[in-house]
Amino acid sequence: MADSPVRYHVLHETSYDYGSPVSLSQQQLHLSPRILDWQQIEEQRIEIDPPPNWRRDGQDAFGNPVSWIAFHAPHENLCIRSSMRVAVTPHRPEALEQSVEWEILRDRLAYDATEPDPDDIAATRFLFESAHVRIKHELAEYAADCFAPETPVLVGAEALMAKIFREFKFDPEATTVSTPVMEVLEKKRGVCQDFAHLMIACLRALGLPARYVSGYLLTRPPPGKPRLIGADASHAWVSVYAPGFPGNWVDFDPTNNLLPDTEHITIAIGRDFGDISPLRGIILGGGGAEPEVAVTVIPLDEEALPDNLAEIVKEAE
Repeated sequence: MADSPVRYHVLHETSYDYGSPVSLSQQQLHLSPRILDWQQIEEQRIEIDPPPNWRRDGQDAFGNPVSWIAFHAPHENLCIRSSMRVAVTPHRPEALEQSVEWEILRDRLAYDATEPDPDDIAATRFLFESAHVRIKHELAEYAADCFAPETPVLVGAEALMAKIFREFKFDPEATTVSTPVMEVLEKKRGVCQDFAHLMIACLRALGLPARYVSGYLLTRPPPGKPRLIGADASHAWVSVYAPGFPGNWVDFDPTNNLLPDTEHITIAIGRDFGDISPLRGIILGGGGAEPEVAVTVIPLDEEALPDNLAEIVKEAE
């Protein structure tokens, strides 16, 4: 069936070897998947070693699942393992040309004395600058050829996505988590996080709301090769406000020049990476070591899983 969901098992492991004892630590975890109209959570749990002295699960300001943890005893290592089963239903939109013209959307989101639409009010929180997304006239100029007068907003967004994919090179060595978006625009190199921030900044510079989406992307090994454990990574893409379309938002992946569908698994939505980083917190002590992160995305409905993957799925059940 065309609308049958695709099921996945996802393992996300983060390990810290601090080098010296950490006496106190507080962390915020965005590792639990978000429930969406097209994404259902069959099973999910987070295991932490050593166990925290305090933990609370809830939602953040953007409606994402989040866990807060605290350690009050010295520890030199920390391992956080998130395991989930997720079903994703096909949801890629059709007829992008039927979306509202971008100038009409921009103008209706500008302040006036009329009573605003509640969905428009909710969208405006993704219209302004945030920590990793600046609004500069150079960004509006870069996107201008994608948004000619009377262009439907989703047609323009698709053209901008394709432009970034065409003109920018994926280079993991070119940037860091704190590289400014204007530097990315200048160097035309970066990773998925950079391309998402850039596209969001261009859209907001035009007066259009755009969100940062974090999650996972299924990667396929070369023909005849086994899927490697821990070879995948977290991914990032963009969501554009499109009133009248299902959920009022449509996703775009500028790193791969496609509209996300069943191979994208959504974890969290925010203004930029800083709102929804997988782990964020403060520690007292430690040697400042970088974490080791391993992500494995396993399609459960493949006819035959390699033996090592089958063992991992069984172990996590």
